[in-house]
Amino acid sequence: MNDPIADMLTRIRNSSLRGKSTVSTPASKLRVRVLEVLEDEGYIRGYEPTTGNDGHPAIEISLKYYDGEPVIRELKRVSKPGRRVYMGVNDIPSVRQGLGVSIVSTPQGVMSDAKARAANVGGEVLCTVF
Repeated sequence: MNDPIADMLTRIRNSSLRGKSTVSTPASKLRVRVLEVLEDEGYIRGYEPTTGNDGHPAIEISLKYYDGEPVIRELKRVSKPGRRVYMGVNDIPSVRQGLGVSIVSTPQGVMSDAKARAANVGGEVLCTVF
C-alpha cells in the first residue's frame, strides 16, 4: 500500500455512503492522530484499537450520522505521496468558509487548521473534511 492515509479516508468515505455503522482499517500512529482530530471535530463517534482477522493491529472506527445522513459529506486527500503539499500558517486553506476542517501535520503534531493557526505553525496539509 503506497498511501495508507488515502486508504483509510476511502474506507471511511465508502462505508459512510453505504450506511455502515463501523469500519475497520489497519493501525498506525499517523492514522490514530488523524482519527483523533476527526473525533475532536465531531465527524466520527470514536475509534478503538482491535486486532484484525489476520492477527495484525487494526482500528475500529464508529461513524456518525445525523437524520440518517452521514456527517462527513466530503473527504479529500490533499497531500499525496507523488505531490506533497506544505503550507505556512498564513496559507492553510479554510474549508467552506470555516464550516469544514483541514487536517495538518505540523512539527507539534497532527491538528486541525484552526489549532494550527492558534499555535502559529504550518505543515503538511493531509486532507480536508466537510
